[in-house]
Parts: sequence; structure tokens; C-alpha cells
Amino acid sequence: MSTARLTVFDTTLRDGEQAPGFSMRVDEKLKLARQLAALGVDVLEAGFPIASEADAEAVRMIAARVQGPVIAALARCNPADIDRAGWALVPAARRRIHVFIATSDLHLERKLRMSREACLNAAVAAIHHARRYTGDVQFSAEDATRSDMDFLCRVVEEVISAGCTTVNLPDTVGYSTPDEIATFFRTIMTRVSNARHAIFSTHCHDDLGLAVANTLAAVSAGARQVECTINGIGERAGNAALEEIVMVTRVRPDRLAFETRVDTRQIYPSSQLLTSLTGEGVQSNKAIVGRNAFAHEAGIHQDGMLKDRRTYEIMRPEEVGVTQATLVLGKHSGRHAVQRRCEQVGLSLSERHELDAVYRAVIAHADREKVVTDADLVAIVARVRGTESKSVFVMPSMPDFASTPAETGYGHGV
Repeated sequence: MSTARLTVFDTTLRDGEQAPGFSMRVDEKLKLARQLAALGVDVLEAGFPIASEADAEAVRMIAARVQGPVIAALARCNPADIDRAGWALVPAARRRIHVFIATSDLHLERKLRMSREACLNAAVAAIHHARRYTGDVQFSAEDATRSDMDFLCRVVEEVISAGCTTVNLPDTVGYSTPDEIATFFRTIMTRVSNARHAIFSTHCHDDLGLAVANTLAAVSAGARQVECTINGIGERAGNAALEEIVMVTRVRPDRLAFETRVDTRQIYPSSQLLTSLTGEGVQSNKAIVGRNAFAHEAGIHQDGMLKDRRTYEIMRPEEVGVTQATLVLGKHSGRHAVQRRCEQVGLSLSERHELDAVYRAVIAHADREKVVTDADLVAIVARVRGTESKSVFVMPSMPDFASTPAETGYGHGV
């Protein structure tokens, strides 16, 4: 199976930063932009220059100081926006102006108070204007997936004829399903006579939790640019998560034979930097970068991991920049995991009855406190040893590891 190349268009600093709680100062945006360059994104959308003086300054600073990616700036389809974006991008070695206008009747009638013809004319004029600054011009049809198909095909054909090099068809409100998105892209790329002269891009929002699935469906249907953000941040429920899209192509090349230039070892550091700059944490069960993505508490899972990590991990944590998988001690943990953790903190439990006693104490502690920290474990071992030294009785043995319910699959470990 041949492998196709995907262009990764990162919009963390534009669409992501627009989300409540994720606003960043100019110096913070520059710091994150440098990390995104290290990550290996192809296009870095640095901001929306007309929105504010700070946004314009950030785009211009990133354009001047960040090497590697194409630096993009967003503009509405009007001359003032495009001129501001063009000014901000002057220092960039490679630059892109990204113009957009809504094409759905809902947006045209209720938001823009504009006819279809006026929309089409504005889109074409914007492409011509943007090409005064750069030959790399992207057009986005806002709310594309809810637009009239005949009108949308007409707009796409006209903007490509005007010199647009990338056509983005966003699922702006996360309304579509994967089968719809695939049919949508195939239909447009078939019906638009000059479609081969542009790269088609997908930009999906996560309002129904389908952003990544929709993105991959669009790619399977012919889109070759994916628009995404670190940690999936963005308006409302967010955008398609860069880390999820990239790692799907790495883990399942048999189903999605696409490659990117992303250095996956920089995924977790990028996620952590974004969290540090914004103060907005990642949900613990978030795929790829969440605290629990490579953490295992259930006894049967821990047993499998200790024997062969492939039993419960489909990717190595080191691949995404995580140091190692974590065996979390909790009420579902097994004896082998307790013993391994004791060894890792320098505690040798050589006697079987001592391990049994520590294991029981760990489970009792976890029932009260939910998790057992390394400090808790050290204290438990000390307490067990102190208690045993005063007793003439030997604590009865626990059952063999394989018969412990949490580790056989018959209890609360699966």
C-alpha cells in the first residue's frame, strides 16, 4: 500500500486561543510557536491580525523569529483584514494568507445579511487581493457542511480559478458524521472541474465528539491537509486533536496509509507547554496526552504489562514523549504491581508474608484514599515491619497471584 503525505495545519494559536481560558500573551505565543516548529507542523496559523494590536504583533513576531513551518494569518474576505495579515506576515520566509467567508444560507441570511452572489464576489476578490502578498492563499468556506452543494461547488471552482492553492471545507459547528463528511468531500472533488489544482483541507469541530473521526473520514475521501490543535482546544468543545490524528496514522498505517513530518516525541512536551502557559489542564483520560493514557491500575492489566507491555498498550509512551508507563497503586492493583513498585522505590520485600501484609495494607489504604503515593507506600512498609517485629505470630499467606480476583479477570480488574 502506497503512503500519501498529509499537511498538518496547526491552529492552536488562532482557533485554539479563541476559546475561553486559552488566551496567551505575545511572548507566550512566541514560546509555543517555537515548540510547534520543533514538533514539525507544516503550517502554523499564528493568529488573526485584524482582531487586535496584540494579535497583529504576535503574528509579526512569530513570522520573524520562527523558522520551519509556513506561517499563516487569518483574514475575512475584505481588504482591510487582508492588508493587516499581509503586513504581519512580511518577515516570514514562507507565508500564507488564509481568507474565509461563510457560505451556508443560514450564515449568509442571518449573520452576514448577504446574498449568494455577493458572497461569491467577495471570495474571489479576496483571493486576488491576498495574492498581492503571497502566492500561497487558502480559502475557507465557513459552515461548509451545511451549505447548499451546488452553490458551494460554484464558490470552490471560482476561488481555485482566482488562484487559491488550498481549499478548506470546515465542519464549523461539529454537525456532521463521518459517512457524511466522506461523501461531502468526494462529491465536491468530483464535481469541481479544477479540483486537481488545489489541496483540499478539513477542519472539524468536536461538538458531537466526532472531530477526529470526521477528519480521518475526510482524509480517506481525498483531503490532504488536516487542521487541528494541541490537546484539541478550540471554540466550544474544541477542534480535532493533532496528537490523535497523527498517532492514528502511526499506529494504524494498515487502515490509514498516511505520513506526516511530525516528530511524535514532541507531542507530550507540546501538550505540557500549552497547559503550563494557559493554566488549563488536560482531562485525565484524554487520549495520547492525558494523565491516565499510559497509566494502569487494574490488577489484570498490571500483570499483563509486567509480562509484555503490548498486552495493554498499542503504542509506546516514549513515542509521544512520555517517559514511561505508570503502574498506579490503587484498590484494583495486584500483588506483582505492589512488589514492583516497592522495588522501584528501593524497598525489598523478600519474605512472602511481608509482601502479603503490605499488599493488604495498600488495598485498605486505597479504599480510603483512592490512590497510594510512593510516600504512602514507604510508610505502609515501615508500619508493617514495625508491627511484625512486636508479634510472635506470622501473618497467614495470601493466595497465589494467579488466584487473586483482581488479577485473573474474574474480579474487578477488567
